[in-house]
Amino acid sequence: MTRAELIQQLASSQPKLTAKDIELTVRTILDAMSHTLAKGGRVEVRGFGSFGINHRPARKGRNPKTGVSVMVPAKYVPHFKPGKELRERADIS
Repeated sequence: MTRAELIQQLASSQPKLTAKDIELTVRTILDAMSHTLAKGGRVEVRGFGSFGINHRPARKGRNPKTGVSVMVPAKYVPHFKPGKELRERADIS
């Protein structure tokens, strides 16, 4: 689902709200989550999951095209851990 699809679905389920209001709300929520993660914080949405930042230390990598060893610098990457409810809903066996 894209951001536009999310906005469209929310607009159809909430006819009292305008699409611009919903778009602003979605953008505000996502921006707040991004800023929190950029500061090294953690975002938790109960029943859905949590977003955090993982540190990946520097390592020696290999260029697959040339085979030359290169150093890959340390970096921080976003990480999502699904909550129990989301895992149970997604486990359709």
